[in-house]
Amino acid sequence: MIRTRLSRCLYLILVAASVIPFALGQRATTKQSAVATLSVGDDPTGGTWSVTGSLNTARNLHTATLLSNGMVLVAGGIDSNLNALDSAELYDPVSGTWTVTGNLNTARINHTATLLPNGMVLVAGGFDTGLNELDSAELYDPASGTWTVTDSLNIGRSGHTATLLSNGIVLVAAGLDAGANALASAELYDPASGTWTATGSLNSARDGHRATLLPNGMVLVTGGLDSAFVAFASAEMYDPASGTWTATGNLNGARVGHTATLLPNGMVLVSGGHDGPSFTPSLVLSSAEMYDPASGTWTATGNLNSARVSHTATLLPNGIVLVAGGITGFNAFASAELYDPTSGSWTFTGSLNTARFEHTATLLPNGMVLVAAGESSIDASFPGHPDRAPSWSLSVPDAGCCFIFPVASAELYTPEPTATPTPTPTPCTGRCSPTPRPRSTPHPRPTPPPRPIV
Repeated sequence: MIRTRLSRCLYLILVAASVIPFALGQRATTKQSAVATLSVGDDPTGGTWSVTGSLNTARNLHTATLLSNGMVLVAGGIDSNLNALDSAELYDPVSGTWTVTGNLNTARINHTATLLPNGMVLVAGGFDTGLNELDSAELYDPASGTWTVTDSLNIGRSGHTATLLSNGIVLVAAGLDAGANALASAELYDPASGTWTATGSLNSARDGHRATLLPNGMVLVTGGLDSAFVAFASAEMYDPASGTWTATGNLNGARVGHTATLLPNGMVLVSGGHDGPSFTPSLVLSSAEMYDPASGTWTATGNLNSARVSHTATLLPNGIVLVAGGITGFNAFASAELYDPTSGSWTFTGSLNTARFEHTATLLPNGMVLVAAGESSIDASFPGHPDRAPSWSLSVPDAGCCFIFPVASAELYTPEPTATPTPTPTPCTGRCSPTPRPRSTPHPRPTPPPRPIV
């Protein structure tokens, strides 16, 4: 099924998360910007959010990369006029401010950004304002603040994943091609030669999936959508040694627009997303599950308190996972939750100051989490063609897509301090030696005066 210009706009701009709450042929005409709040009885615990400096440009579908110097690079994305952005900026955690840095050579949306071992950042693919998938790639040098064009991908793609392998090579997998069809192809970028090489193809063409580097060096790909907008429950593993993909255990349910987080115990936590070919809110998920690389199987774990898609998930230094924001239907969330791998349960934590989705979340070296930009609400009315109902089969080349409302604000999450446990005396068992009494410090005897010589 070829995706039309309009359906691609709905799909790509409103994210592979698929969040528009209307049935096929039913027109949505009102803008809604609802902030999800905690209901009576909810007990937020843990950390807090504080506002930090705003970006110079409001954006969403951008990338955020923690640099080796501790600063955060934000690049590209889309503005409120549906224009791709070539601008980039740097966040300084010390001053809490954003500074403009060199522009990308190509404006791009829904691309990937990967920090390389040499400290440079590789940006690859995405699509432009005209919804054309890009094959170009470029490198950001933090020392000079400039971008340099590098070798192009073999296939232009967006909605793909990019994973830094243990050997320093970058694996790009799947995504959408120039015809907006899901891809099964994958390729490798070698920073030493600056070139891309094709590697083994996935078993299933997909986009909107997630990729996670496992401790054993293999890459786990989960979920996504096929070219007919059908969500996957399948998962597969990439072996860098052989360059091949192997099917592994299926998720308990199909999902796209989810998050996948590697836990300290080597397991992978997948949460939220949605599971259907349509955009109805009832298909947004609260479920979560765990992947065990040892057995290659998935096990259900505790459900999120709020079903959400287009959220972020960040592993905190204490091993807890922070999920923030997201959306269900037109309702953007300000709420955030914490997952405890020990208990397998979720609890609310402090809410964001601004409800948002399609934002980025970056763990800073000081243990705080930076949430940047994103979208606060959407309007699925069609100002150019208010009589036209959005549908997968509709093709109106000059139709507007939708109004989006990207934000420039940013905020910091401070986790609840971990209490230092009070040492507990070890109980005595069996025959115990008595506790020795402290000895008194002997007083020095005075030195006698010298005896006179007769």
